[in-house]
Amino acid sequence: MSELVTDQGATTEPQSAPSGEPYRLLFVCTGNTCRSPMAEVIAHDLTASEPHRRLEVRSAGVGAFPGSPPSGGAVRTAARHGIDLTEHRATLLTRREVEWADLILTMSPHHLMRVGELGGGDRATLLTAFAEGGESGSVPDPIGGSDARYERTYRRLEELVGKALARLPDEGMP
Repeated sequence: MSELVTDQGATTEPQSAPSGEPYRLLFVCTGNTCRSPMAEVIAHDLTASEPHRRLEVRSAGVGAFPGSPPSGGAVRTAARHGIDLTEHRATLLTRREVEWADLILTMSPHHLMRVGELGGGDRATLLTAFAEGGESGSVPDPIGGSDARYERTYRRLEELVGKALARLPDEGMP
């Protein structure tokens, strides 16, 4: 497996889950109302046909207002792809979420910095860097934009999440 680039620029292998435990993946953005919840539901959708894969996926935001609903653009875009995002409620990124995760994938460098401040820097990297083997960059934030902008972000997330899932350890696989 290729290396994980952490917030300090060091590299390491993605950690495995404790024996017998599912692999825990956390997506992080700003408000937890568009990018990270879309990444979360995309991951669930992409792994729905893999019941043998034991994977838990969550999302959180560095500046989330807990309990906030997803943005309308995110809900409409996910629905166009057959995914229901209406039940999602925003979660603030705290040390508890960071400690829960085996791997934390962030949407931009400032999210990565916050994860590091909460003690998860050794298990965190940019989603783009993890998925594309070292390429770095942010996933564009569609908040307040048109549905076309949400669609572009969704399609980018679909590509990145698919690549990221392919790189995860085969936890719970027979």
